Parts: sequence; C-alpha cells; structure tokens
Amino acid sequence: MIANPESLTGKYLKGELQIEVPKMIRKWNRSITVEGARQNNLQNINVQFPLNVLCVVSGVSGSGKTTLVKQILYPALQKIKGEFAEKVGFHKAITGDVDYISQIEMIDQNPIGKSSRSNPITYIKAYDEIRDLYAKQPLSKLRGFQPKHFSFNVDGGRCDACKGEGEQVVEMQFLADVHLTCEVCGGKRFKEEVLEVQYKNRSIFDILEMSVDEAIDFFEDEKNISNAIRPLQSVGLGYIKLGQSSDTLSGGEAQRVKLASFLGKGKGHGHILFIFDEPTTGLHFHDIKKLLSSFNALIEQGHSLVVIEHNTDIIKCADWVIDLGPEAGDAGGNLVFSGIAKDLKKSKSSFTGQFL
Repeated sequence: MIANPESLTGKYLKGELQIEVPKMIRKWNRSITVEGARQNNLQNINVQFPLNVLCVVSGVSGSGKTTLVKQILYPALQKIKGEFAEKVGFHKAITGDVDYISQIEMIDQNPIGKSSRSNPITYIKAYDEIRDLYAKQPLSKLRGFQPKHFSFNVDGGRCDACKGEGEQVVEMQFLADVHLTCEVCGGKRFKEEVLEVQYKNRSIFDILEMSVDEAIDFFEDEKNISNAIRPLQSVGLGYIKLGQSSDTLSGGEAQRVKLASFLGKGKGHGHILFIFDEPTTGLHFHDIKKLLSSFNALIEQGHSLVVIEHNTDIIKCADWVIDLGPEAGDAGGNLVFSGIAKDLKKSKSSFTGQFL
C-alpha cells in the first residue's frame, strides 16, 4: 500500500502527506477553572481550561477525562447558564471567565435526527433558500406554489401516498418491517406537478440527489445557496447527498454535519464553548486534517474548544494539553500535565508524552 501512488492512506503512512504541527501556538488570557474535582476516580484536582484556543484533554482510557469534562465541566456550566443539566459531578467550584461564554455545545457522534426525514441540508438550514428559489420560478407562480410546496415535511407538494417518505412501510408481525418504494411517486417524495417545476433543468428531487460538491458548482449563480452549503464541504463532507437520510450517516459524519451548522453561522453569535468527545473516531488521516482546519475556523470566529482525544495528531496540534492519569481507574484521576504540547513530550510520568 505504501508503494502504491494511488493510495491516500499510503501517502500518509510513508510521510509524503502529514498533519503539520501549527507554526504558532495561540496565547490565551481567559480561562475557566474546575476546582476540587472528585467525581469517580478524580483525586480532588484543580484544572484550568483556557478559552479561545484548542484545548485537548488526553490520558489513557479510564484516567478520568470523560468524568472531568462531560460529568463536571459541561453540566456545571449548563447549570450556571440556567440551562437544564443532568446530574453534576462532585466538585468544589467553577471559577474564572464563565460570563465570557454565551453558550456551551456538546458536539458528539449521536445521529443528527431521529427520523428518515432529517438530512444534512435541512440540519444546516440551507434548504429554506433552495425552496425559496423554486417558489420563484415562473411555473411555480403560475400554479401558485409557495416554498412549503417544495418540502416533504408538510402537506402541499409532498406525495400524499407516502407522506413524503419516498417509501411505504409494511409492518410484519414477527419479522423486520418491509420498506417498499412508494408506487405513486416512485420514491421521489413529491407530487408530479411539483417535480415539473425546474431550475436549470433540475427538479427539487434532482437537487436532493446531488452531492454537496455538485450542488456548490450547480448553484454558483446563487451565492447565498452555495455559501450556505459550503460549510459541509469544508468539514470534508463534499461527497454526501444533500437529501441523504441522516440515519445513513456514520457517527463521524453526523458530528461533522453538526460542526458545519455552526461554521455556517459565522461571527456574531457570542462566544461558544464547544466540547468534542473523541471526534477522530472512525476518521482517516485526511479527514482528521479537514477536521483540524474546521476547529481552527471556529476558534477564528471567537469560540473556544475543549476536545477529549487519544489521537496524537490532534494532541500535537493543540494550543494547550491537559493530561490526566497516569494510569486508569484507582491509579488515575490525577493531573499529570497541563501546558503546551511541546513540553508534554518532556514529561516523564505521562504516557501521552512518551508517544508524542
């Protein structure tokens, strides 16, 4: 594989392509501190999380990373902000620049929607623009179609037989349900008269079948639409279909769709603290590179990132590393190291440092 010039994986393995360590490490002057964390195996530790930077929490499995970030930091901040929070883990106090943070977002690998109607284009709110465009076409005006007629979520333009699902489900008593393509619309989800409305010889169904990359080229004249879709491309999801059902997305893809929805908002949405739990799970080297550039884009927009991570490529690119351990369980839960990645390499007691 390493000798094969076609293999992207091979290029990373032989070092021809690599994830570069940033030339500059961001400085910080604001932070949030968790004092006296003692949930599960945490040994009454004080941990300072810098803001406006990429802060990575590392350590062996079972060292206390999830406990510290997801059971103490995240719910405690939610509670302070007046949001509903699950049980908050044992700690003494949360101090520092808490008021600087306007909201806290946990970006995990859970699916982006529970139903088959949820898809990337509706999740990142770009579908509204496309429906508006189709409602402005001459044939739409002639037939009195509004933007809602180009949605498969409401009555009007969607196929009445399958209610816009594109398939009919036959419930079997003792077997798995059988999914049959809708005979009326042929799986296209919309009524025939709605599909006759076209923009550049493409119906609304054709648009939903396009990949993100194709759609950006197709809508080059409609800047607001191509710009709304572009965040999906920048997080490395150029290959997925706009109307792809969210239940067919992998965990890593779902996580990056969530990321794209925030990238699309741009500046001026306050200072968000994003928490990522092992975002590189299931990602290729090349995807990790794109993920890192998305992280940097969020920080450039004025947000802060705390990332729980085992991947050394992400750890070495962090502005600040918090290493827990040194071991798992009872032999873990201590703050082994806190500082820049370069100094972590010198830490004798850190397993993470030895691998870096």
